[in-house]
Amino acid sequence: MDHLEQLENRSIHILREAYANFRQLCMLWSIGKDSTVMLWLARKAFFGHVPFPLVHIDTSFKIPEMIAYRDRLAAEWHLNLMYGQNEVALAERRTYPDGAVDRLTCCGLLKTEALRRTLSGEGPRYRFNHTTRTYERDRNTEPFTGVIVGARADEEGSRSKERYFSPRTTQSEWEVQDQPPEFWNQYKTEFAPGTHVRIHPLLDWTELNIWEYIGREQIPTVSLYYNHGDGTRYRSLGCGPCTQKVQSEARMPGAGMLEATPKSP
Repeated sequence: MDHLEQLENRSIHILREAYANFRQLCMLWSIGKDSTVMLWLARKAFFGHVPFPLVHIDTSFKIPEMIAYRDRLAAEWHLNLMYGQNEVALAERRTYPDGAVDRLTCCGLLKTEALRRTLSGEGPRYRFNHTTRTYERDRNTEPFTGVIVGARADEEGSRSKERYFSPRTTQSEWEVQDQPPEFWNQYKTEFAPGTHVRIHPLLDWTELNIWEYIGREQIPTVSLYYNHGDGTRYRSLGCGPCTQKVQSEARMPGAGMLEATPKSP
């Protein structure tokens, strides 16, 4: 068993533990490479079916190719997909592209606040209708208490102290002293009712592992990640006004690009 298989097995185990222990469970899907690998692992864990909702936070400023990719996979993989938005901030044009606030404040409004309200059920949720291929207002406002996210420990120093099952405060804040020990693949999955828990199947993965796995599994990812002949590509994806290309010749021809036909895991 090589290192990618070991990482894959642990991630699948964590996903199955999460599904077995959290009734109101969802997975965040940013459409980026990490969360798409996580989605692929979920399909493997449950034999091609993802038994919990995927939640995307739509700022309305995402690069159009990202949204097209999202909706295409939702339809082809029969995903239970919903998105949330900070409709008040958008209606009042309190955004960086509108010149009303700085980038950090804009992210706080369109991402952090929108995510909090979407997960809690206070904000609107729009669910993908597979018959009409459109989004409809979701009537279920029950809060999600288990949230699967694609955080990796190598992304920043504080994440090296994270747990696979990480409880948050009532304000959804992370407190290092409240993190439970996790020894010998034993995870604390029982928490007080209403506790918000973040679940991290990719915690042990590195960025290189992610790309190795995408290549090995031929996972279809957004083509913006790759050079199309002009010597540039996106290393990370986000809102169009704030996401810049980098100089790079990296390519992934055929499989792995948006135009590739997704295969079953």
